[in-house]
Amino acid sequence: MPTPTDDLELILAAQRGDLDSFNALVLRYQNAAYSVAYRLLGEPFSASDAAQEAFINAYRKLHDFRGGSFKAWLLRIVTNGVYDRLRYEKRRPADSIEDLPGAETDDGAPLASHSATPEQVAEQRDAQRAIQDCLGGLPSDQRATLVMFDLEGYSYQEVAETTDVQLGTVKSRLSRARLAMRRCLEGKQELFADVFRFQE
Repeated sequence: MPTPTDDLELILAAQRGDLDSFNALVLRYQNAAYSVAYRLLGEPFSASDAAQEAFINAYRKLHDFRGGSFKAWLLRIVTNGVYDRLRYEKRRPADSIEDLPGAETDDGAPLASHSATPEQVAEQRDAQRAIQDCLGGLPSDQRATLVMFDLEGYSYQEVAETTDVQLGTVKSRLSRARLAMRRCLEGKQELFADVFRFQE
């Protein structure tokens, strides 16, 4: 696992114009950047664009980096970029799915597993969509906190540094986000029949 010292050497070299050093940072953190963007946006192409834009912005702002966790600094750029994208999309009218090119020939997602039946694949896809819909219904600050802590495994401190808030705020957002997710998913129990069956 990279240490802040390892990052600092690469950052200092990149600040002096060494593109290979910045590319090493990109390779080190591209999965984390994409993963957070994907969890927040719920769409792979948008997440890929958001992660790429974040690295471009990070490169442009690298001279502003003053130490601390590079990962937290980078993920703050990712989350801020995602927030901007979500605000823009709220103001822009949405296209109907039927109006999208290729919609008439879409055969759907490929089967997830050779052993899964088409019904199981459909149920899994519906359940994943329901989770993503509930996640998408959260306020952006709560969504980012839930994604980073529960889905990506960051510590309270890392989430606080990334979102630039106090630890108490992180815990409060996480609590509210979990409650909202629970309430949202309770309304979709039929999609999680196997899970709820075991609880009876």
